[in-house]
Amino acid sequence: MCGICGYISRKNITLEQLKAMNDTMYHRGPDDSGEEIYEMRGGWQIGFAQRRLSIMDLSVLGHQPMHSPDDRIRVVYNGEIYNFHELREEMADYSFRSDCDTEVIIAAYLKWGIQCIERFNGMFAIALYDAQTGEIYLVRDRIGKKPLYYWYEDENLVFASELKPIMKYPGFNGEIDGRVLSRYLFQQYINAPDSIYKRVYKVEPGAVLRFHQGKIHIRKYWDLKEVYHRAQADLIEDYEEAKRQLKARLTESVRMRMIADVPLGSFLSGGYDSSLVTAIAQECSESPVKTFSIGFNEEKYNEAKYARAVADHLGTDHTELYIGEKEMFDLVESIPHYYDEPFADSSEIATMMVSRLAREYVTVALSGDGGDEFFCGYNVYDNVKRAQRLDMLGGMVHGLCALPGLKQMHVESRLPFRVRVIAGNREKESKTQFGAGNYPIRAKAMVKAMPPGEEALPVHYLAESEYGVKDWQIRRMLLDMDTYLPGDILCKVDRASMKYSLESRCPILDKEVMECSFRIPHKYKYAAGSKKYILKELAYDYIPKELLERPKVGFGVPLDMWLRGPLKEQLLDYSSYDYLKRQNIFDAEYVSGMIGQYIKTGDAGPATGANYSKLAWSFFVFQQWYRVYTVGNPL
Repeated sequence: MCGICGYISRKNITLEQLKAMNDTMYHRGPDDSGEEIYEMRGGWQIGFAQRRLSIMDLSVLGHQPMHSPDDRIRVVYNGEIYNFHELREEMADYSFRSDCDTEVIIAAYLKWGIQCIERFNGMFAIALYDAQTGEIYLVRDRIGKKPLYYWYEDENLVFASELKPIMKYPGFNGEIDGRVLSRYLFQQYINAPDSIYKRVYKVEPGAVLRFHQGKIHIRKYWDLKEVYHRAQADLIEDYEEAKRQLKARLTESVRMRMIADVPLGSFLSGGYDSSLVTAIAQECSESPVKTFSIGFNEEKYNEAKYARAVADHLGTDHTELYIGEKEMFDLVESIPHYYDEPFADSSEIATMMVSRLAREYVTVALSGDGGDEFFCGYNVYDNVKRAQRLDMLGGMVHGLCALPGLKQMHVESRLPFRVRVIAGNREKESKTQFGAGNYPIRAKAMVKAMPPGEEALPVHYLAESEYGVKDWQIRRMLLDMDTYLPGDILCKVDRASMKYSLESRCPILDKEVMECSFRIPHKYKYAAGSKKYILKELAYDYIPKELLERPKVGFGVPLDMWLRGPLKEQLLDYSSYDYLKRQNIFDAEYVSGMIGQYIKTGDAGPATGANYSKLAWSFFVFQQWYRVYTVGNPL
């Protein structure tokens, strides 16, 4: 686990400048660092750099950038190739000098070319330079576990695991991309391929970018939609066989992720996903697995007692830490330093705290991420199923309300909220993304009008027909796999864990497990109103049902209390009319009025201010980020 960065340019960049870029990611790799510059035909210069968190082959033989014996191939890489031992056996003709997976990437490329990435099972962001062909490749893993940004301008390319090295690159101007702001305010994250800056992008999950002679070409080597439909043609119709195959693949996935030359443990919330992963890990281990959970002094958020019960049943070496509101609040100021573009999912705070706890004991932690998206676990999937049943009726209500006489009376706006949501859900490309009241309208209104020729991104993802699926529930799951999972969940875990130099591994997001899940009929995932049915039944093979079966609690920061309490003055400063006019990003009159009203009424107030703490928090986090990187410029 590491951080990588580099560039391909005709500019003369010094080794000291490259090192300064690399050192902005010290937290991602405190054990070692390497920076090299190569000259290339045509006046091009290439810089490769890496910060290393040593996990496999802790010796100097794992140092990066790593070269092939003849110096043809140079690689910097972040992540883990879990099947690298199996791949080594297929390349017996290569003289390996180390026992790390980075060298396997080089050997595999020499044997199979860039198509070798299709053989890799793992989480990875790779930059590879082939001196013979003059090609540079940037590759990201299938589901987007590892981040990879790039800035492309005037035939120059700069890449990095985080934005900070790109910000440090000489000549970077950091022009904010106003197109993404409304969507960010609504979604609370910025999804690939976009970023907060113009001409800075994220390599999409499952994609490879080729740079040659100043031009880039991007292709997908693993496309979620294609993989899903291919698997659907080969369904595992027998339930017991589906469960057996899922168990076998999960067990192998956990086993591979327990290979490390450093201490390893597991996050344990007491929910189905983390409990199942931990149970399998405990079965594979010769000694008690170290497990970690966070407890909250506020009882309505606290699930630590359930995690403790599961740990006791499994016999793990369990550690828990109880925290209060002050401990959570103290992390607010650090958010933009580690999430270096605006990111407003407040559960990042709990994730940082459990990562900090785990890092005191281990360097690698298993997690249960991916279970909800691949096995139908979120509560919204219940709502989506009901909405599809009522869609035709909603269309009739909408049509009636559009009749001249009723339209003038604004009848639809006076309908009960749930009826209004179903009736107003008429956009065919976002059918599963209904709800949220006036949030989309307000998110759009908050941002200053785009200049001529530019158009803001819609706050919803208008791409649902691309999945070719009639069942809304399945369609929403696929959409979440494409957007929410990599853009929010995996980003959150990567930044929170790497803040403390901790590697997080997600067995459910193994290539074989994901593709197996697509072969399992949906009726085995959502059965008689029970979400994650087959995953739950598998968990019951290890853990008594009574220890797991309970309402989903989740974690929630008291945003309304914070924003209208200890953060109130900051929020008022960020939203003052004069400040917003100088900033020239938001609609000063609208935002100052909206935030002022919200502070007066809060989430419990009348319709003008009710339930807008989420938007206010997204706005606050953006302004906090802006203050650090644009005003304060800590780099």
